[in-house]
Amino acid sequence: MAIAEEADDGAGDDATAADDTRREPTDGTETAGATEDRYTRKKCVLITGCSSGIGHATARAFLEKDWQVIATARNVDDITDLEELGCTTLELDVTDPDQVADVVERTVEIGGAIDCLVNNAGYAQMGPIEDVSTVDLHRQFDVNVYGPHRLARAALPHMRAQGEGRIINVSSVAGRVSFPGYGAYSGSKHALESMSDALRGEVEEFGIDVVLIEPGPVETEFSDRMDEELPESRRTPAYESLYEIYDEAQLIGGGQGGPFASTPAEVATAIVESAIRSEPPARYPVGPIGQFGVYARFLPDRLQDALYGVVRKLV
Repeated sequence: MAIAEEADDGAGDDATAADDTRREPTDGTETAGATEDRYTRKKCVLITGCSSGIGHATARAFLEKDWQVIATARNVDDITDLEELGCTTLELDVTDPDQVADVVERTVEIGGAIDCLVNNAGYAQMGPIEDVSTVDLHRQFDVNVYGPHRLARAALPHMRAQGEGRIINVSSVAGRVSFPGYGAYSGSKHALESMSDALRGEVEEFGIDVVLIEPGPVETEFSDRMDEELPESRRTPAYESLYEIYDEAQLIGGGQGGPFASTPAEVATAIVESAIRSEPPARYPVGPIGQFGVYARFLPDRLQDALYGVVRKLV
């Protein structure tokens, strides 16, 4: 089955292993502009991957709550409609450390603070582990794991100086349970979840919350991108049945209006709710398959494997 979220991945060709996107607030005690009266200043949110789907819907949902919205995408031409609605739009490739640092600084300058960071940009590298190249696996992690890491490191000094803030990481049901053919994608989401759990404990004392959003399939263009990321020329014939299962799963809930798919607006609602609640839960599952993931990870491994065996026999 296809597990979907925002398709604007912000992927670059080269990853920088030793990047440092942190920039300390200029005066050591207060983020620039944070001395404004917070009861009159609009709260400010920075959202990645806003060109379509969840990111686009989330930007609109925050606008409806009267937030200052900094909407980003690799190509700002894709989000001109958000600018017309009232968002500030900025170019952002989450794999570019310098661009990440600059966007966070500009967010603080524009909004007077960075109250919320929504790490939404991502994509899914599909295929059996044997068919996924190490280069493609690295790129998957560069976008889905290192990208949120870069942004968190850039935003945290400002949030710490403010004495408050919220980081919302858009994960997936695949961050809780993995399926054959989803190893690269699930691996990146499992890593994002583990990193978020650790970060949540590390920053709690500074008034900063960390929340995970866990949707199942979503009706977006994300699954089209998933199809593009399936290996073509290097498909191992031994996995033909697995590729057939993937094709069948697309028909019942793979982001193309299947019966179990959520809408981007439903996921956006969960994101905004997690941003405005005084004490948000650590995780927000969204949709029936997202809820399934809460319980599925407690199933014995043999039972999970047996369920996949039944599916394989039906294809």
